[in-house]
Amino acid sequence: MQPSVLMALLKAPSYGYELIHSIQDFGFVQGQAPPGMIYRHLRQLEDDGLVTSEWETGGTGAAKRIYHITPEGQDVLASWIEYMAAQADKLSGFISIYRRLTDGGEAEATAPRTGGQPSL
Repeated sequence: MQPSVLMALLKAPSYGYELIHSIQDFGFVQGQAPPGMIYRHLRQLEDDGLVTSEWETGGTGAAKRIYHITPEGQDVLASWIEYMAAQADKLSGFISIYRRLTDGGEAEATAPRTGGQPSL
């Protein structure tokens, strides 16, 4: 959740309800994240100095708390990206070994296409 929220705020400052929809684009959260969970994460990120917020009262409608990523938040996001890249490399290597051991495309052509995780 943390890297998704930080990435969304790197793209643009935002408010909680909008973030609920924005983080779905990254593919880590399936369905709509519960609002309470998002707001708890935002409060924690703010307590940790990774985001700041301010009330936006201009315009029509109710006031909104707008969140911004801080330089510290950008550093934490960069660390997440390095970690994810290393994990992606390990997964790619694992898949490559599997494909070599199963003669490449044959296993790929018969693999289930459920879109989910296999049951183990």
